[in-house]
Amino acid sequence: MIYPKAVAALIEQFQKFPSVGPKSAQRMAFYLLRMPLSEVQKLAQSIIEAKQNTRTCEICFNLSSTSPCEICQSTRRDKSTICVVAETKDLIAIEKTNEYNGLYHVLQGLISPMDGIGADDIRIKELLTRLTDENVKEVILALSPSVEGEATSLYLSKLIKPFGIKISRIAFGLPVGADLEYADEITIARAIEGRREI
Repeated sequence: MIYPKAVAALIEQFQKFPSVGPKSAQRMAFYLLRMPLSEVQKLAQSIIEAKQNTRTCEICFNLSSTSPCEICQSTRRDKSTICVVAETKDLIAIEKTNEYNGLYHVLQGLISPMDGIGADDIRIKELLTRLTDENVKEVILALSPSVEGEATSLYLSKLIKPFGIKISRIAFGLPVGADLEYADEITIARAIEGRREI
């Protein structure tokens, strides 16, 4: 089917989103065309405002409306602990638990030689500068248990050790409600490693 030029351009723009193929892009475009014009204008305005009013924190590289961000500015946070995450979405997931009260450092990616992402392409130098400048006693590595997450954690731990700072990792294991028999070996091994006394 040959789309009108404007619709084809819209589908092409949607295909630029991660994990959006041609069919999903087409569905999104047609959904948008069925929306009332006022709703489309609100959507367009919210995209523009998000782009214009969101910046990267100069300290931790979290997305925020201010720089430094609200977390880095807070006097209530424990400044002796830095939790290292790959992306802002990981920071948000940890914040939702209300269990962590320290600072963060967002790497903005993970080391992935297959994708051409090396240590210099993510915010590792800036983390090391913070460890030199700030009075940090512990670094918590909260990176995914993927190959890239493991490689990045290993690389970071080698760089941080000479600082004499405690390095810890979040525990990985079985999600609540999961059946043990369906879990893979790595997940079970992580669950055993991260066990706690009850």
